[in-house]
Amino acid sequence: MLVDLNDGSCPQCGGQLEITGADDASLDAECTDCGEYLHVEPDAFNDGGIKYWPQAMAELGEDW
Repeated sequence: MLVDLNDGSCPQCGGQLEITGADDASLDAECTDCGEYLHVEPDAFNDGGIKYWPQAMAELGEDW
């Protein structure tokens, strides 16, 4: 799942982030340009944890 560039971008190069994993307390994201790996809180993308985290949990996460 791609993160909208208006919500967040790679801190290293400004590229687009793709969420690659999720659990009950965090999200994993990787930059599609430089490959930078991020392990962040569920609300890291300026969405209050209501957009990306639930969708990532449904698609990629552990059973909850």
